[in-house]
Amino acid sequence: MEAAESFGPVLSRDEVDRALARLGAEHEAIESSLLALQDHAGRRLLEGAELTGTTRHRWAAAEQTITALWTQFERYTEALTTARGVRARRRWPGRGELAELTDLLRGRGVTVAGAGGGAPGGRLAERLSLTELVDRMNSGYARALDVVVAADAVWSALPARIDLLAAELGRIRSLARSVGVRPGEHPAGDDLAEITAELTRLRQEVITDPLAFWRSAGANSAPGGGRPDTDRYDRAARALEEVRREIDAVLGVRQDAEQRLARLRDVLSRADRTLAEARTARGEVLAKIAASEVPAVSGPATALHEQLAAAAEHRRHARWNRLSPLLDALEQRADDELRRARDQLAAVTAPLAVRAELRGRLDAYRAKVARHGLAEEPLLSQRYDAARRMLWSAPCDLRAAEQAVLRYQHAATGHLAPGGAAATAAGGPADGADGAGEAPGAERNDGKGQGG
Repeated sequence: MEAAESFGPVLSRDEVDRALARLGAEHEAIESSLLALQDHAGRRLLEGAELTGTTRHRWAAAEQTITALWTQFERYTEALTTARGVRARRRWPGRGELAELTDLLRGRGVTVAGAGGGAPGGRLAERLSLTELVDRMNSGYARALDVVVAADAVWSALPARIDLLAAELGRIRSLARSVGVRPGEHPAGDDLAEITAELTRLRQEVITDPLAFWRSAGANSAPGGGRPDTDRYDRAARALEEVRREIDAVLGVRQDAEQRLARLRDVLSRADRTLAEARTARGEVLAKIAASEVPAVSGPATALHEQLAAAAEHRRHARWNRLSPLLDALEQRADDELRRARDQLAAVTAPLAVRAELRGRLDAYRAKVARHGLAEEPLLSQRYDAARRMLWSAPCDLRAAEQAVLRYQHAATGHLAPGGAAATAAGGPADGADGAGEAPGAERNDGKGQGG
């Protein structure tokens, strides 16, 4: 009685029955949980694995906890069986029996192991109530389950993904060898070797120390709360994807190398022909156009032709890894060379274009005047002949010829305007010293033009 009173008032019959029902339900739940933990695939894998690092230490502690859990469960079962036996003596228990049941159900009458069972203060044994024992078992079960679930989650997620990535690595490595990408000869080959070594290490570490690859959700999370740490796997996957793109680019080079080389030959040939045309045109301009600044024309792109020959040699010997960057650079430089050649041709022939424009303008106004029957008008005829002699003489002074064309243009406009020739005589610009507008020193031909 005194023992019962030390744990509070003596329980009534109904309170005893409710306590026994609650403890019985907890007994069944704990037994089911322990059996499920015993059959858990992660626990069986941990028992049979050669563990290292964090997993080895945590699993050793978890194994001790699981052993202690079964021992504690046995003590719990024994105490619950004893209480049920006392309750079964009578349908209506007396005060002495109720006091005994109160002691069994509320008192610290269950002795459990101390050191291995987690007793505070390092005691070898301690006495707990059934409620305290349930709390102790729940806490130990959560710790053990967290280890088992985390290890199982990592083993379920990472090795399979690593194996799939390793298979893809093998395919890419085979393609790399086919295009000459090998370790020590190409950066992508070195990357493949490094990724291969990393995946081998990663798989071995995941198998032997899965908990090193587990990110817990926090101390207050449920057992197994968290996710596998895939950072290293993700880095390897990204690195392999970069290599794959590079290998695909090299494969693309192998497939269209001849077509790209042919285009490069064509572009450089057109650039050379354009430069040759520019050099010829420059001589013509210097001969036909006076007082004109004509830029010099560069020679053919010898360095580009040498690199094109090297590219053809790489293709002949299937050195696709060297051909790929060389073709990329050559295509850009060849296009730049063709543009430069065209710009030089345009710059060299600009004076001829100016002369052609002046000739066209002169003939257009001549035709317009002729349609109005004024072609033989003396002033117009004189100014036309003067401008024509300048434009069809060699060398042609473009500045003087342009002034002559402007004089003829003004005279023609004046004759075609209301007032006719009188307006032209009154307001037209003064002619040259000889009245014909011919440039001093211009080469004279027969008026029909032989200078081109």
